[in-house]
Amino acid sequence: MPGAVPNPLRNTLDRRLPRIAGPSVLVLFGVTGDLARKKLLPAIYDLANRGLLPPGFGLVGFARREWEHEDFAQVAHDAVREHARTPFREDVWRQLSEGVRFVPGELDDDAAFDRLAATVRDLDAQRGTGGNYAFYLSLPPKLFPTVVKQLKRSGLAESTEDGWRRVVIEKPFGHDLESAQELNAVVDEVFPPQSVFRIDHYLGKETVQNTMALRFANTLFEPLWNRSYVDHVQITMAEDIGVGGRAGYYDGIGAARDVIQNHLLQLLALVAMEEPVSFNADAIRAEKEKVLSAVRLPSDLATGTARGQYAAGWQGGAEVVGYLEEDGIPADSDTETYAAVKLEVNTRRWAGVPFYLRTGKRLGRRVTEVALVFQRAPHQVFSQTETEELGQNALVLRIQPNEGVTLRFGSKVPGAAMEVRDVSMDFTYAQSFTESSPEAYERLILDVLIGDPPLFPRQEEVELSWRILDPIEEFWAKQGQPEQYESGGWGPQSAHDLLARDGRQWRRP
Repeated sequence: MPGAVPNPLRNTLDRRLPRIAGPSVLVLFGVTGDLARKKLLPAIYDLANRGLLPPGFGLVGFARREWEHEDFAQVAHDAVREHARTPFREDVWRQLSEGVRFVPGELDDDAAFDRLAATVRDLDAQRGTGGNYAFYLSLPPKLFPTVVKQLKRSGLAESTEDGWRRVVIEKPFGHDLESAQELNAVVDEVFPPQSVFRIDHYLGKETVQNTMALRFANTLFEPLWNRSYVDHVQITMAEDIGVGGRAGYYDGIGAARDVIQNHLLQLLALVAMEEPVSFNADAIRAEKEKVLSAVRLPSDLATGTARGQYAAGWQGGAEVVGYLEEDGIPADSDTETYAAVKLEVNTRRWAGVPFYLRTGKRLGRRVTEVALVFQRAPHQVFSQTETEELGQNALVLRIQPNEGVTLRFGSKVPGAAMEVRDVSMDFTYAQSFTESSPEAYERLILDVLIGDPPLFPRQEEVELSWRILDPIEEFWAKQGQPEQYESGGWGPQSAHDLLARDGRQWRRP
């Protein structure tokens, strides 16, 4: 119409519209495990409850149990009622359960996988799932080759013109560089790289995703995000629990392989990377890989790393046993339950800035955070007594619990005297947004079904991470028993010495 003013919003995407998965089947291996019961099944229900799964959705469980479809549906129902984030609604569950199936069998049983193929084809016909299948391997890595080969033999892994095939692999991605490469070769033989989704659930957490928004959408932070202003970076994942029922998995793996190789190095890459040209998967991954390839180990691993093993002590008002007294742990185990390492990122932005990574069990509290600790002001007009309670400015990204961001800075204490001490400005998701943050697995499962891979590390990232960790593990293997530390504290003395040598100290979250 002549003279009409064009509407600049007419062709823009309405961000209020959620991304909804298309017709598909999710086949879940390992449905009897804790991960499936506490995280995966509740996440699937929560997606359905939020309207993000289509009517044409099917869920197939595969395990050795002699269950019928109804038995698995009841197990899933109970897991959802106990662990779901969103309120339980019978009408939502009823619609979801109509697409629930179960296939009993061993992982090396050809007939079982033939039954699985027949089951998903029946779902295509009955539910209109369109021949789109995602296979979630919630299994120990040593079983991946068996399952992947069975998927190929039965024809389940072969994409069609109308239907896609995707495989989801839980960490750990191998136990060193060589095993990671061998595992990838097996998977790569069956699935193309774009169809392989390596799950690191920490990358699905809101604060991790918010790191890029915090940096690149705000002129307030990005100009300070470099060696000119940042003194050092601390990345912490502390747990207040012991190994519990994971003894069989954990012993021989240890804290560094379990957490540093994947979670903490991924966080380091997100914090240290340059701005990507876009937020598509290839652009983000390229920047993360540049960071990981620029990571440098300390010249002396004896003083630049620390490892420990929790001893008996008190935790949360209860007396707890040490690692070597836990059920299923050999009395002479040299597996570490605490690991810390000092790394540097050899880029123009970060040269000379140490990154301190630490993780441990039976520590003072459960917390995961990234803290950028800033340099002190170059000229202090205040006397020492006026600022004796003033620390260094810090920007802290809280990943769990109570996701949010804290900015710590100095402020004058009210009164006639000049006294400066630390204060904090807090942002929390719970206070700022009406909708609670989705669980990480909700976001990641939805991304798998949609085919959106930015939050999933690809093989190059996995291999670069192992290249960083392998020399440390080889050094530790020659050192004998880890240093003991008391449960309920903050790790072995060697970890505190690691920072003290640099004139620094660990944050107390």
